[in-house]
Amino acid sequence: MSAQPEYAPTPPPAPGAAAQLLARIRADRRADAWVPAFERDWGKALEDSRASYSLTPLHDVVRTWQIRLDTAPAVDAFIDSGMDDSGFVALEDVLGPRP
Repeated sequence: MSAQPEYAPTPPPAPGAAAQLLARIRADRRADAWVPAFERDWGKALEDSRASYSLTPLHDVVRTWQIRLDTAPAVDAFIDSGMDDSGFVALEDVLGPRP
């Protein structure tokens, strides 16, 4: 039996990944809403990193926004397809109101 983990750890983003990501966000049609949101997330991650002496919060922000940008075309295609998604049950109806 091996003491190796069952999964391979995710490598950290490249040093310039945040700047490249911000350029991608600025080029997107949602830039007016997404640039301030990214800058807010990045600022909070910077504060968390300074307090914890860890780069993990910064890496998490980069990964989250990369996924968001990579999946945006699929979301747009679903919305543009006119598929009716109104037949689903609202989460609030299942879980009840949030406290």
